[in-house]
Amino acid sequence: MTASNRLDRYAEIARVLSRNGFGALAGGLGLGRWISPADSARAEKRNPSAERLRMALEELGPTFIKVGQLLSTRADLLPPDYIAELSKLQSSAPPVASAVVMTVIESELGAPTSELFAEFTEEPLASASIGQAHAAVLKDGTRVVVKVRRPGAVAQVNEDLEILSNLAGQATARWDLAADYDLVGLIDQFSVTIRAELDYLTEARNAERFAENFRDSRIHIPRVFRETTTSRVLTLERITGVRVDDLPALDEAGVDRSEVIALAVDAICQMVFVDGFFHADPHPGNLFIETDGRIGLIDFGMVGSIDEKMRDHLVSLFSALLQGDPDHIASAVLTVASSSAHVNRPQLRRDFAHFMTLYSGKELAELEIGAMVAELLGVLRRHRLQLDPQLVLLLRMLSMIEGMGVRLDPTFRLSIALEPYATRFAAERFSPRALVHRASEIGRQLAALGVELPQKLRMLSDSIGPDGIEIQVRAEGLDPIMGRVEKIGNRLVVAMIASALIRGIGEFTVSGDSRWRAWSEPLMRLGIGSLGALSAYLAVSARHRRNQR
Repeated sequence: MTASNRLDRYAEIARVLSRNGFGALAGGLGLGRWISPADSARAEKRNPSAERLRMALEELGPTFIKVGQLLSTRADLLPPDYIAELSKLQSSAPPVASAVVMTVIESELGAPTSELFAEFTEEPLASASIGQAHAAVLKDGTRVVVKVRRPGAVAQVNEDLEILSNLAGQATARWDLAADYDLVGLIDQFSVTIRAELDYLTEARNAERFAENFRDSRIHIPRVFRETTTSRVLTLERITGVRVDDLPALDEAGVDRSEVIALAVDAICQMVFVDGFFHADPHPGNLFIETDGRIGLIDFGMVGSIDEKMRDHLVSLFSALLQGDPDHIASAVLTVASSSAHVNRPQLRRDFAHFMTLYSGKELAELEIGAMVAELLGVLRRHRLQLDPQLVLLLRMLSMIEGMGVRLDPTFRLSIALEPYATRFAAERFSPRALVHRASEIGRQLAALGVELPQKLRMLSDSIGPDGIEIQVRAEGLDPIMGRVEKIGNRLVVAMIASALIRGIGEFTVSGDSRWRAWSEPLMRLGIGSLGALSAYLAVSARHRRNQR
């Protein structure tokens, strides 16, 4: 993009935002100089709204539509009316001419469509801003969907993302709200996600990973045909069936709705609690009930991942919610949320106390996950707290599944469906193997800290030269101090590991489950033996280090 074209694009963004009532936003982004007095006068007559923001993003094209779609997943940033409106954003676009599509396929795959496919339908199944999909049949008779990326899509998206990054930097410098929400970091996150969607090989890898995870289940993941797949062309097995929200068709086909819900809940719990890799956009258009009863799942451009540490944080958060303690809830939330602004913890505690009054005394069957999540995210927005993006995707996915379940069966409650899975996961978290693994990991980290700390202090003292910080301390004068620090570090290692083992064993043995009480004595012996061995090791290593001095 030339300098002239880039300036034209800045001016276009300014005009579109202003025309839809977002002149103040344009000014905050540093676009005020491109807004004429006449445009500004007309803009004052239009109030900004969620609908007008959606219309502005649609007018600005593919990149801004994608940003709007990603914002629709961030209920920790925007209020519900904006989330609902941005969720309507569709990447629909006029179809690319079939001749152009075939040229792309031949360029990427090295042969014309007539040689690659037994049949290729020139009329697209769907046409979006990034690419479009065509039905085809392979030479062996397999029905497939071929997704082809639009020519020039990458260049256009990259240019717009660079402009958005520049605007985010300007906004952060002049607008406290942009700084508090780390607008630059947010645009960087969105850029990574959008660029990944441009590469069909990423979607292919996601599909293959899901297929491996669900290879022995009734969740049908379309097969990827690698011989006709590149970064610009993706060939997938075609999934056919009844859309999961087409209730009359499901009833006509004799589908057991409760069985569909149970299968879907099994799938999401496997994704979250077992695989740590989940489909982040399970809307009804991506779920089909096949004739053999399987659920066909498609569209793997938006996925999320959750590691063991995040799962532990989630368990802590859910435990705090169940206990109803505002202090514990605030502490648990702050482990999974961040803010560039000062967090008023007393007010946060009061807000969570009010949050708990809305749900105290209610039975599990009365709790609606979606409503609770919405209320919780409202508290976060008021305090300008941002959740980890993966956690936001997870909460959104759970809300979508709950909505689908209620549509299939009005009596469905996700809280009840998730209870046995969450209980099982919590039990596994305190299993003997998990306790030993957690204790050994803590021990490894603390032992490394205890050994490395004196060395780091020596390096610091050595680095202070005559031209450095003028502090009248000799390096050899630090030796007694470092010796004491080393002893403290050694004791800290033992104390921390002892605490971890005692707490873990204590929680485990008093859990109330008689199945595990038989483990209490072996676990206590293991703990005492481990502490004894560690203490002996630390004593010997400390004596060895003293002899080396």
